[in-house]
Amino acid sequence: MVLAPGAGLPSSRIPDLVLLDAVELSWLIRRREVSCVEVMRTYLEHIDRFNPLVDAIVSRADDEGLLDQAKQRDEALDRGEYAGWMHGFPIAVKDLTDAAGFPTTKGSPILAGQVAESDGLVVERMRSAGAIVIGKTNVPEFGLGSHTFNPVFGTTVNPFDPARGAGGSSGGAAAALSLRMLPVADGTDFMGSLRNPAAFCHVLGLRPSFGRIPEPGFVSNPSVPGPMARTVRDLAMLLSTMAGPDERAPLSAEQDPALFTGALEHHAGSPRIGWVGDFGGYLPTEPGVLDVCESSFAVFEEIGCVVEPVERELPVERAWQTFLLWRHWMLGESLTEHYRDPARRELLKPEARFEVEGYLRMGMSDVAAACEGRDSWHAQVAALFDDYDFLLAPSTQVFPFDAAKRWPDEVGGRAMDTYHRWMETTAPWTLSGHPVLNLPAGFNAAGLPTGVQLIGRNHAEWPLLRLACAYERASDWVHRIIPPPLR
Repeated sequence: MVLAPGAGLPSSRIPDLVLLDAVELSWLIRRREVSCVEVMRTYLEHIDRFNPLVDAIVSRADDEGLLDQAKQRDEALDRGEYAGWMHGFPIAVKDLTDAAGFPTTKGSPILAGQVAESDGLVVERMRSAGAIVIGKTNVPEFGLGSHTFNPVFGTTVNPFDPARGAGGSSGGAAAALSLRMLPVADGTDFMGSLRNPAAFCHVLGLRPSFGRIPEPGFVSNPSVPGPMARTVRDLAMLLSTMAGPDERAPLSAEQDPALFTGALEHHAGSPRIGWVGDFGGYLPTEPGVLDVCESSFAVFEEIGCVVEPVERELPVERAWQTFLLWRHWMLGESLTEHYRDPARRELLKPEARFEVEGYLRMGMSDVAAACEGRDSWHAQVAALFDDYDFLLAPSTQVFPFDAAKRWPDEVGGRAMDTYHRWMETTAPWTLSGHPVLNLPAGFNAAGLPTGVQLIGRNHAEWPLLRLACAYERASDWVHRIIPPPLR
């Protein structure tokens, strides 16, 4: 278990309110031990101080209007009206998701003037639970690539080293959480966008099963929304708000999301965990990544788990090729309108053009191959759960890298053939649809964090969260080691 150099307690200059876990903050607000106005003012001042260091929160609303909304939340409490556990919480929404009255730029100059007229479903639900939207969190252009930079708002850098990136596409959300600028955050995940930045920024990110959080349509798009937090309890509470069926989403899961507000403190038996690692040398990794990830085994064993390597050979290269087809299909299709306009095409970054051009080359046989390949891979992963209760994998193949680079073009001595091959470790679990949670695993000698993906059975987020809670209690990574600016 490697500790970050200079790790320590928060500086006395950091307000106690922003250091609270979200559930603790919620209790104080509900019991009227702190006002929503005080919470909002404290968070805004903290953001003013630390956001310039990382460029995580963008499109901020004006303070006067936000404080007025907080005052209205206090007045509602005076009348005995309590909206929910997020009553009075400041929230910044990922800039791929609509929040009424705020720009949805998606990090693109093409959309820089676009203002949303209505809320996306998860934003609607967070507002209904009492949250106040204060702005957006930064993303890569159109969410492409796990490095949050764009020509509209610039680059979100890492709270543990500002010379390095924060990951992505939920990089702004992860950096804001890490620096205590938000109590919890929303994100989305196609290729690790809730997991990779969480690992880079030393927080938690959950990619839920398909349908757990409703999304419109009859095709299970590999991109799903999900929660990010600093503790498992906070993560579970935000999932309870975001999840639940909706008539607009025909594939949504029917299970009552109140399940996620239950007691997390115990898990049964001695779970067997299968470690997939680098798939027998298939995945290149930066030196030290696997060492830090494997140091987590001792924590799992301390809480009663059995961790053992998965010996079964899996067709991961075929899974990668299938994943590329889905990515071209879903992302390329959504960007084709911009690509067909020469003026807008010039504004698209090369990674976006790569996806569109891949989509334009696809035929019906490729769509059929994408569907068949996904079914086949899901069956392969599901079969692993005949032998294991959970699976474990690295969340990243590299530590946070130079923020001036577009993406790592070489990992472990191997050249990367696409802009996203360096994060292939997350793709298999996107493709299978199983719930996946990034857990902090530790730091390298330079003080850079990484994490492990804990993977559960389909629609089994609750057992996943309960095991994660036990791991958290044994390691307490997020509370023990905070970013240097807060020390």
